[in-house]
Amino acid sequence: MGLLDSVSPRAIATSALLLGSLAQGVFARPSPEPKSDWVRKGPGGSGGYFKKKVHDQIRRAVGGAKRTAELESCAETTTTTITAPKPNPWAPLSNEETASVVEWLFSRGDLNLTTTEDATAWDNSIVLVESMWPNKTDAVNYLDANAAAPTKYAHVILNNRATVDAHYADILVGPLPIDSATTWSPLEFPYTKKSGGTVRNLDADQSALYSEWIYPISASIADITLDLWNATGMGLDNDTLSIWGIDPLWQDDGRVTMWSAFWNSPTGDFDDSTVLPLGLYFRSDVTGRDPSQWTFEGWLYNDIFYETTEEFRAAYWSEGFVKNSPNVDGQWAQTGQVGKVEPLDLLPPPVQVAPAGSRYAVDPEQQYVEWMGFSFYVGFTRDAGMALYDIRYQGERIMYELSLQEALAHYAGNDPMQSGTAYLDTFYGFGPYAFELVPGYDCPAHATYLNSSFYVDETCRTHINSICLFEFEADHPIQRHSTSKYVSITKNTYFVIRYVATVGNYDYMFSYSFFLDGSIAVEVRASGYIQSAYFANNHDYGFQIHDSLSGSMHDHVLNFKADFDILGTSNSLELVSLVPHTTTYSWSKTPRNTMKIDRKFIESEDEGQFNWGANSATQVIIVNENATNKYGEYRGYRVLPYTGTAHLTVKGSSNLNNAAHWAEHDIVVTKRKDTEYRSTHPLNNQDTFEPPIDFSKFLDGENLRDEDLVLWLNLGMHHIPHTGDLPNTVQTTAHSGVQFMPSNYFLEDQSRRTVNQVHISYGEGEAAVVERFGQFEASSENATCKPNYEPVEENLEAYVGDIVVRKFPFDPNNPFYQTDAIGKK
Repeated sequence: MGLLDSVSPRAIATSALLLGSLAQGVFARPSPEPKSDWVRKGPGGSGGYFKKKVHDQIRRAVGGAKRTAELESCAETTTTTITAPKPNPWAPLSNEETASVVEWLFSRGDLNLTTTEDATAWDNSIVLVESMWPNKTDAVNYLDANAAAPTKYAHVILNNRATVDAHYADILVGPLPIDSATTWSPLEFPYTKKSGGTVRNLDADQSALYSEWIYPISASIADITLDLWNATGMGLDNDTLSIWGIDPLWQDDGRVTMWSAFWNSPTGDFDDSTVLPLGLYFRSDVTGRDPSQWTFEGWLYNDIFYETTEEFRAAYWSEGFVKNSPNVDGQWAQTGQVGKVEPLDLLPPPVQVAPAGSRYAVDPEQQYVEWMGFSFYVGFTRDAGMALYDIRYQGERIMYELSLQEALAHYAGNDPMQSGTAYLDTFYGFGPYAFELVPGYDCPAHATYLNSSFYVDETCRTHINSICLFEFEADHPIQRHSTSKYVSITKNTYFVIRYVATVGNYDYMFSYSFFLDGSIAVEVRASGYIQSAYFANNHDYGFQIHDSLSGSMHDHVLNFKADFDILGTSNSLELVSLVPHTTTYSWSKTPRNTMKIDRKFIESEDEGQFNWGANSATQVIIVNENATNKYGEYRGYRVLPYTGTAHLTVKGSSNLNNAAHWAEHDIVVTKRKDTEYRSTHPLNNQDTFEPPIDFSKFLDGENLRDEDLVLWLNLGMHHIPHTGDLPNTVQTTAHSGVQFMPSNYFLEDQSRRTVNQVHISYGEGEAAVVERFGQFEASSENATCKPNYEPVEENLEAYVGDIVVRKFPFDPNNPFYQTDAIGKK
């Protein structure tokens, strides 16, 4: 099927290839190459998630008219298109803009850049090119006051390795488009560490680390690994072991220490190496860039430390040495159907349908969405994936930004691998691993699927169908009440925008949901393979879950930014608590034990870190003290746990030092500043004592009454894996969320606006009288169509992976398919 042969939501997204038009004039060519088939067939427009051609296709699909209640046909599930109020100020760079920035960077002799393909460990290269976020004041003036659009800049990260002091450099390039006024400058203002936008690079010599250090050390005990496991890991094509270790590297006392662990290799195509630990570790001091100065510091096996290889070998071949059994790959670690199939499971499960097509609307060029009074813009970055901006309800801004900041997975164990691991996942990035979604499984098949893209190695990679939008009906009503004379009940439909990022062994599903009562929720679910520990001596840190396997305990903490604007930017944080109370009333003769409400405001950032109240007795409400309703109550939005939440259990982490102070409480509130745009930096793991962003420095005692406030909220899970986590963790329990709900913001429940409710009057055996409030009835004799149910089996053979287009030299005519994942974590 051709890219534009269909106008189904899935085909729409597949055709929107984020690859742009030919960018004529960006690179001079004597004779332009013929357009390849995908170019001729039409995906063009801006280099965002949506394509201009898709916009046109959808318009043709719906006849260019607004949807009405009187539908002629239910045959096509289509997406309504609209025009955004303003072009998206958070939109990604177009293909042409990215290509021009890359060409300009390579033309700068002072940057001394080499293409990634030709770069060695002693060359400078480009890591990232993406749009720089606008300052909030500029963006709000543009959206609200008809000011000019914020000046566009590119955010670039360089990997400067042509020096003994290898480092990453954040720079700004602009203004864009490229012209004689364009220049570059260090990006420093949003970081707490003032180092000219640079941070050291501890991974500059990754290739030499393996070829000149790790593999030779492993080869030196090949006799032992062959005897223990009948396997070796020496950097050869026939290796049957993998070797990898802690993250971040330990950075105490100015030295860089690495613990490496041995893992068995999968025997098939399953990505299950993280459940195959072997219980052997070695420690190295890898300070500096000269491998000849690195030092080997010892082996650890069965909780016994050996300072030298000779000592370890002598002990191993001695009589009485205890040899533990390995973890070996097998069906127990592989996904797929096993066990008895229940008879009725062979029947197709229930599905939901959208009988009249989508009830939401999208501007595909500007990544703008509307649903039932809500509206927002979509942004996407390499580091943190999808973000939502300018979230409004009934035209009033509720939040300026709702976005993921960081995801921490902090492990613990008796061995140095688990004890030394605390992944900060934006280092790997959520954008690069937001892979294609599976229709009918990740999202309903009737969803609209959109693309995302990111820059890497002078190419633009496009994740096809990596974001989905859909409306869903909950398994319970949003409102109901019964009496002896009537029943009143309202359907609970809600809207979701979702993506999944597979960062190493874990698949994180992020869902942003919108409800008819004006509530908003953000949820994360986790699945995938656990990172496990070897069972020996690990009883205090996890359950034994297989023959030689311990489920390594760990905390997941995911930090989100919620920048509220409740009826403007002058907001306060009120805590409303239920407290026990003993008092005597005018009508009581003796004291009565009861409860009452205690109200207080968070006055300054000195009080700005706290956890959810015990017994869920404290409400956290963002209010505008200058905006009360007609009853004198502050209008606001309440913030509350939607499902379980978590903050970091570890106090003063030896792994993280100053790199993740944001993880220490459930909630932190600060005064919003353009200089405090993010709670973390993707390179914080490279310098944990002096990271680019030390979140604790945000808390400097500033006033929090009648200010522009940001809430930094932690979702997460305390995970002690059990046997049910094999082969993969399941999302029924690996689930965390937070909700934002109106609190005295409106004078009544906003779900009363929907017509999808009924009032049934009955009594004394008489026929019921049903009021349907004018809602569309597909089953009535007046219906113009009957719903077409989605197929039981989706066309999953259309799953194709990533599309890549070269940016330097710019080559949009020859895209190719290539999907990269993190082989280990």
